[in-house]
Amino acid sequence: MIRIPFILLVTTMATATEIDPALPEYVPVAELRGALTSIGSAGLNNLMTLWAEEFAQRQPGMNIQIEGNGGSTAPAALIGGYSHIGTMSRPFNDKEVAAFTTKYGYPPTAIEVAIEALAVFVHRDNPISNLTLTDLDRIYSSTRRRGGVAATTWGDLGLVGDWSALPLDLHGRNSASGTYGYFKMEVLQRGDFLPTLKEQPGSTAVVNAVSASRGGIGHTGCGYVTDAVRLVPLADGNRPAVLPIYAACLDNSYPLVRRLYLYINRKPGMSESPVHQFIKFVLSKPGQAVVVKDGYFPLSPALAAEQRKKLE
Repeated sequence: MIRIPFILLVTTMATATEIDPALPEYVPVAELRGALTSIGSAGLNNLMTLWAEEFAQRQPGMNIQIEGNGGSTAPAALIGGYSHIGTMSRPFNDKEVAAFTTKYGYPPTAIEVAIEALAVFVHRDNPISNLTLTDLDRIYSSTRRRGGVAATTWGDLGLVGDWSALPLDLHGRNSASGTYGYFKMEVLQRGDFLPTLKEQPGSTAVVNAVSASRGGIGHTGCGYVTDAVRLVPLADGNRPAVLPIYAACLDNSYPLVRRLYLYINRKPGMSESPVHQFIKFVLSKPGQAVVVKDGYFPLSPALAAEQRKKLE
């Protein structure tokens, strides 16, 4: 099998990502007291926890409770009034927006808070140089809407020697996760996953499973990379394959880039609230520094400003 060219990006994700000094500082308008509840994406649990800790240093009277069992739990919690914030690694779908709007008379407010690259991981000893989205469809899908024949061994993807007959060991997030839905939509083109996919309850579990399996392959956010696994450069079509670094995500040369969201119930004309203040902190320079600390990519000042306008 002929592989497409691979652009070697030698810089690490951490060193490639810097906070833009034009992002605003967080300036509290008043001392807040009370509690906020966040329900949704398991993949955002750690980021929400870090934000909550940093926010509490600036607003010690606030307590933020975080629950993350999957992005699909966020819409129901927000619609039912069980949470102030719904964390999502995908946008609400049309049905979810309609259900919210039917109840409240206005749509939910989606705040983009970070940029994430969905990465593909293999065992650290795996020599695969790169993969295309068509390759991933051949690996993971029973319907293969991108075409091609099923890939069941690493030899089907071009590896030779001892790797040739090694079966592919498929790992991914569970169906309650936004990552599951995103991969299904963007990579499988709404096709079906193979029944041999081993669904994992969290991103760390995906990476751990791949690190323990020589034939393993898994997908989740790039920030979960460890020394025990290797990120695979990806390409869409005949474009050069690239690693998921910040520059490749900003110019969309990396094919699997998504935004992370905080959804809130904001009635038009609603006055300032603790939820507003928390989100203003998230969109500030210290809030975006937390994004980088947790392995995601920060918003540009222009994009952060667009999100703050949604609170006006």
